[in-house]
Amino acid sequence: MAARFNHLLPIGALAVVVTLVLDQASKYWLLNVLDIANRGTVRVTPFFDLMLAWNIGISFGWLQNDSPAAQLGLMLVKAAAVIALGIWMARSRTVLATVALGLIIGGAIGNAIDRIVYGAVVDFALFHIEIAGKPYYWYVFNLADTAIVAGVAALLYDSFIGTPAAKAP
Repeated sequence: MAARFNHLLPIGALAVVVTLVLDQASKYWLLNVLDIANRGTVRVTPFFDLMLAWNIGISFGWLQNDSPAAQLGLMLVKAAAVIALGIWMARSRTVLATVALGLIIGGAIGNAIDRIVYGAVVDFALFHIEIAGKPYYWYVFNLADTAIVAGVAALLYDSFIGTPAAKAP
């Protein structure tokens, strides 16, 4: 029996492409036009800066390890995750879940491209606040990370309010 084409798949594919293009364009601009590596931190607002951080670990800088074996392991895990998420997206029954999965896949591929090209993920966005004279900083992140977090949040939202979703592979 032939599998039925999921009419939502093009919407998910568009989310992947848009996420990937915006992520890579922002990183290209920061590295090659703004030249943030030589310019240093750029204060955008009193609570937001652009700064270059090379992340050799995973989310939020966890598991920092720049050995070739560790980097290869991260790439293999990421490839398996993208394949599994792609299968899930192909089975998705709601627009929200399909777009959310597209955001996650696009973000994962964007960060994987960084690992291949630069050996680390290009992070650049830093939120901070000062309370009673003491500064507090969030993790440095990028648009791919934002897409992944937004995708996960949308999947959670869809799981509570949406129609029953297809089971993850």
